[in-house]
Amino acid sequence: MMRFILAGILVLMTAVVGFMTYQWYRTPNVGRPFGAPFTLVDQNGAEITEAAFRGQPSVVFFGFTHCPEVCPTTLVEMDGWLKKLGDEGKDIRAYFVSVDPERDTPEVMKTYVGNVSDRIVGITGAADKVAAMTKSFGIYSRKVDTGDGDYTMDHSASVLMLNRSGDFFGTIAYEENSDTALAKLKRLAREG
Repeated sequence: MMRFILAGILVLMTAVVGFMTYQWYRTPNVGRPFGAPFTLVDQNGAEITEAAFRGQPSVVFFGFTHCPEVCPTTLVEMDGWLKKLGDEGKDIRAYFVSVDPERDTPEVMKTYVGNVSDRIVGITGAADKVAAMTKSFGIYSRKVDTGDGDYTMDHSASVLMLNRSGDFFGTIAYEENSDTALAKLKRLAREG
């Protein structure tokens, strides 16, 4: 019985956090572009700017390649959602932005993302430029010393949805119900 209560509380908390995140991202950006201009590099070493988020709907996830669970899970889910959408989601572009550019070079990103999807594009760059981008997109990230000479990264775990103008359209929470995520992406493809 206790498991059901805890599961119910977890589901309720996830829904509340998702709604609050959506409101937090949406409210300050109504009527103006989302995030600040940026210049980074994609997984092939080519320059990429905020213009990549214009002209078609996009999904953007911030994470890092040494992530033990959240990032690989989210990337696999993103790839699965895009495959399930088929032609309905053919115009949606997907991006994985590293919050750990110290280790996540374009080559590392290409291998990591390529092992998961051919639809998701890895983005990295100079640490100060990545930090400025994440801050302007309202993404939390912080380097955490693990005490053994290594480190990990704390970071926001929601997938951002951007419309064709590059404006905020909504979020998909970490481990959100697949049917709900697909419904959001269908709406993005249709209205975004």
